[in-house]
Amino acid sequence: MSDDIDVRAWLRGRGTDTVRHPGGTLYQHLCRVSERLAGLGHDQEVQDAGLTHAAYGTDGFDLALFFWQERDELRGLVGTEAEELVYLYGSCDRDRSWSRLAETGEVTDRFTGGVTKLDRERLKEFVDLSLVNELDVIEQSPAVLERNRRYFGELFTAWEPVADESLVKETRQLLSRL
Repeated sequence: MSDDIDVRAWLRGRGTDTVRHPGGTLYQHLCRVSERLAGLGHDQEVQDAGLTHAAYGTDGFDLALFFWQERDELRGLVGTEAEELVYLYGSCDRDRSWSRLAETGEVTDRFTGGVTKLDRERLKEFVDLSLVNELDVIEQSPAVLERNRRYFGELFTAWEPVADESLVKETRQLLSRL
């Protein structure tokens, strides 16, 4: 388990508070994602993964705080479970994984090409982290949804069977009003 203050200081030390991101800075985005996961009742490891989910960059955000081959530093900071979720999130090849994720539970690694099969609990954590991230981006920059409404509608609907019930309600409301 991490000390949240240390993790936040580490993130600021990596310059996340100077990187532009919808809604302000990357640091602000990471904090919002973590806090939202906490509000859903996720444990500290998932919250820490939310706080550091961009450490290795993502398929949708290229900036990495360090190379994915150097995972020990993040493990030391947030623990093995949280780091594994961060790696899973950062390494996910979205085109090859996201649309069938709820159905297959499989994530294709964009770095190595390998495939990881998630158990039900890890799948829910991964989907919730992914949904919370996308919801934050959309809420901060509604034009993202306007440009990609069909894609997000299909994706969010496909994830409903494994997502947190309150996130399902939020995505349905978001899609119906914008």
